[in-house]
Amino acid sequence: MVKKITKTNPNLVNLIKELMEKYHEEDACIWKDVAKRLQRSNRRSAEVNLSNINRFSSADDYILIPGKVLSNGDLENKVNIAALNFSTRAQEKIEQAGGKCLSINELMDSNPKGSNIKIME
Repeated sequence: MVKKITKTNPNLVNLIKELMEKYHEEDACIWKDVAKRLQRSNRRSAEVNLSNINRFSSADDYILIPGKVLSNGDLENKVNIAALNFSTRAQEKIEQAGGKCLSINELMDSNPKGSNIKIME
């Protein structure tokens, strides 16, 4: 018997619900994809280092991380990153490079269609 995983964090549950609502309103599949990634078990949650973000992004990109951003590595580009969580050192490094740290809600409100956003895991 397979046990269904249910999230207990009320903020995360609300975020997943809002993502699905935005998907239905705007018909933007990116929000459904992010909601499905956030529903996965905690073992499979994304943890991305700044070195990986630096390697696969260019200046003024919007990057969405359905998990946590970690501070390993340096960031050379001015990048806007939306994530579930940031380590404090990663947030400092992003802001030093001229980028922004956004919540997923802020990115969803500023770009409802979800265009030109890269998802990294």
